[in-house]
Amino acid sequence: MNPEEDSARGLFQIEGYLLWSAEMEDIRRQAARFTEQLPWLTTAQREDVERVYATDRAAASRAMLIRISDRVTELRCEYTERYRQLRARCVTAAVVTVGAASGTCTAVALLAR
Repeated sequence: MNPEEDSARGLFQIEGYLLWSAEMEDIRRQAARFTEQLPWLTTAQREDVERVYATDRAAASRAMLIRISDRVTELRCEYTERYRQLRARCVTAAVVTVGAASGTCTAVALLAR
């Protein structure tokens, strides 16, 4: 890999880390809000419920991200193939057009003699 690709990869990793950290912080806030609705819990119970809630939500978020990532990969493959086909069609059309124009010019030149 060249230095530019290394830098881009590093930036993507940092961005991913920051996004996941923000997601985890949001999950912790939601867990605290959830346990606030259960005032009868002891401190230990509240901590256990928050931990279980956060663990469950983190697993759900991770599963969703994996599904999204898999779908992005599928779409990238589909669109790469479509782009390849479109490019081949455009090149073919350009070659046919240039050939037809060249043939027409040759025919006109021959007929003009």
